[in-house]
Amino acid sequence: MKLKVCGMKYVENIKQVGELQPDYLGFIFYERSKRNFEGIIPEIPKGIKKTGVFVNEYLEILVSLTEEYKLEALQLHGDESVDYIKQVKEHLPKVEIIKVFGIKDTFDFSVLTPYEEIVDYFLFDTKGKERGGNGVTFNWKVLEAYNSTKPFFLSGGIGLDEVKAVKEILRTDLPVYAIDVNSKFETKPGLKSVEKLKKFQKQIEKS
Repeated sequence: MKLKVCGMKYVENIKQVGELQPDYLGFIFYERSKRNFEGIIPEIPKGIKKTGVFVNEYLEILVSLTEEYKLEALQLHGDESVDYIKQVKEHLPKVEIIKVFGIKDTFDFSVLTPYEEIVDYFLFDTKGKERGGNGVTFNWKVLEAYNSTKPFFLSGGIGLDEVKAVKEILRTDLPVYAIDVNSKFETKPGLKSVEKLKKFQKQIEKS
């Protein structure tokens, strides 16, 4: 099981979290977000995929930022269409594409079908006021109806209190590829507690 730490913002904190070797580090390029990233991404250990989070961004801007920051994965958090993603892939064929869908108490999984062949992963987050970083979990029982083999990131309000529930879902047959964490590990928007992340990693790794 892989780990993604999203919503990184501050240089020193990025370096500290990078030392924990998560599989993905997420940088949000969305001006309305409290975690909107501007500035320089410091050197981080090889093997960590720099992930850009975008919401209905103009294609030219998305491509430009991906090239500028040498992003290796893109998390599309808006209402991006299949055609839009095809264009992204034409411009950036080597970049992983993660398409986000918000869930609350119900979800129609048939909406995923057109995306299955063009994205690398889905990400299921809590549908809320903000485009991510709401700090609450959705009803994971909804995922029992997931009938695709496409691996997905599980996101939305995951913190230390959710370790038991995370372990339970990892024991199912669901193709959970990664756990995505953000606001529950923050001391303020964009600043992550390294100690809490360390603790989470240890607890998740224990069988």
